[in-house]
Amino acid sequence: MSVWADGHHDHTFPHLWCAAPPGAQQMLITDDPSTIFRPPYVGHRGWIGVRLDGTPDWGQIEDLCEDAYRTVAPARLVALLEGRD
Repeated sequence: MSVWADGHHDHTFPHLWCAAPPGAQQMLITDDPSTIFRPPYVGHRGWIGVRLDGTPDWGQIEDLCEDAYRTVAPARLVALLEGRD
């Protein structure tokens, strides 16, 4: 995950990049194109960009970050999350 408080390249707004579950990138972008975008460099790997300006939905961002962790973390660490639920 990467966070840019002052923007990065052509995106001059605060945002983060994170992994998305396989096949989820396009659905997320289609469902919320004003907030979710395909970032350069890692977008081709299914990652998403999330705008943090305006009034972010922090519950949504929490869910996206947890999904990102589950997508890239080793299975034994994901199992620890399952035990906490």
